[in-house]
Amino acid sequence: MNLKRPVFQTLVLLSVLLLSAVTTTARAQAPAASASKRIAVRAARMLDVRGGAVVANAVVLIENGRIQSAGSGLAIPSGAEVIDLGGAMLLPGLTDSHTHLLQNYDKQIGGDDPNMILTVTQLGTTRRALLGALQAREMLEAGFTSVRDLGNSGWNGDVALRDAIRSGWVTGPRLFASTRALSAAGGQFGGVSAEMQKVIEQEYVVVSGVEEARRAVRQAFYDGADLIKVIVNTGARVLSLEEMKVIVEEAHRVNRKVSAHAIGDAATRIAAEAGVDSIEHAYTIPDDVLRMMAEKKIFLVPTDFPSEFYLPPQTLTQEQREAALKNIKGFTSGSRERLARAVKLGVRISAGSDSYYAEPGQTRGQTSKLMFRAYAESGMTPLEIIRAATINNAELFAGERALFGSIEVGKFADLIAVAGDPLKEITELERVRFVMKGGAVVKDELTATRAGAGARPSK
Repeated sequence: MNLKRPVFQTLVLLSVLLLSAVTTTARAQAPAASASKRIAVRAARMLDVRGGAVVANAVVLIENGRIQSAGSGLAIPSGAEVIDLGGAMLLPGLTDSHTHLLQNYDKQIGGDDPNMILTVTQLGTTRRALLGALQAREMLEAGFTSVRDLGNSGWNGDVALRDAIRSGWVTGPRLFASTRALSAAGGQFGGVSAEMQKVIEQEYVVVSGVEEARRAVRQAFYDGADLIKVIVNTGARVLSLEEMKVIVEEAHRVNRKVSAHAIGDAATRIAAEAGVDSIEHAYTIPDDVLRMMAEKKIFLVPTDFPSEFYLPPQTLTQEQREAALKNIKGFTSGSRERLARAVKLGVRISAGSDSYYAEPGQTRGQTSKLMFRAYAESGMTPLEIIRAATINNAELFAGERALFGSIEVGKFADLIAVAGDPLKEITELERVRFVMKGGAVVKDELTATRAGAGARPSK
């Protein structure tokens, strides 16, 4: 044990371990033990996301959790365990570049401000880590095998969750943690009285000046951050270009990425000029900033949802619903238009949901995939959307060293399968029937269905 860690972080790790002991079933534990076996996954079709071609009669050979070979009609070695997915289509595991797994706001309470105060003051980091363990599992079962968790995780709760997943204590996607986001005064809190503003540091590291910004980046990496998350603007509170430049310089000096929350002309321009790696949201952004992003190879993370997602939770009459949707579509139509402009101008797109509200009847993974519908409404093709959620995100997360995002030799065996064709209808990704992470089967409804119908998966 590292005795220099804060006591609460140790408590978080112990709490996550307790949750694992209570909730992880034998079925979920069994695949992890089989990840070292030689496995052959067979399916009627497989998508080559890089080239865009569909490979028929696909076989993926896996050993020690890595892909040894993949192609059409490959010979299956003697003694290999065969997972026969029948007529399904294989794809690389999905990824989400903007998650908040330790948040689950309630629309009945109101908007972000009251939910944030209640979450920070009543749940605390330890209980939020337990929530994160639940939602991490939901993300993985939906087909997300790698995610970036961008702050709003208490004081290093995301690091504790990441380490628990890596250690096999809980089931979840490969997680890249940012720890607390850097921000101007107040973070993203609304009005907080002077006597209570100490609570802000539970969620954000407030910086004022370049040396504080530099110190905050170094502290984040000491705390275990894989990347830096920066809130460039919250209303009139905007970090300066000088502060942003030193944040990027300090992160890039040790080969780490910077994710920037930015909305509007001034904030997106500052983020782009500073040379961040991704700009999140950017619901309003001018063309010249988009061109700068394309030139500097900065990813846009459009955290968009279908208009219906934003409806208030109260029961509405048909007339009220139509009026509310009309107002909402004023915002979402602008979001769709800016995404179409970005694609046209050559900006690389990274799929990120920014899901942090509970949706009745849906898991966090199911809610997160609604972003694909919004991207389609902007004019992105299914292949462009799939690439945004696979190879694009892999590059954003880990650069050239990424070992996920495609079905290629040497990569982790992160695979999903669907029964239909997501190249024709992107909503097929909402019905993932098979999930494998690192050679371990997490979910398999396909072979179970076929076995129930009289067919038995090959061994």
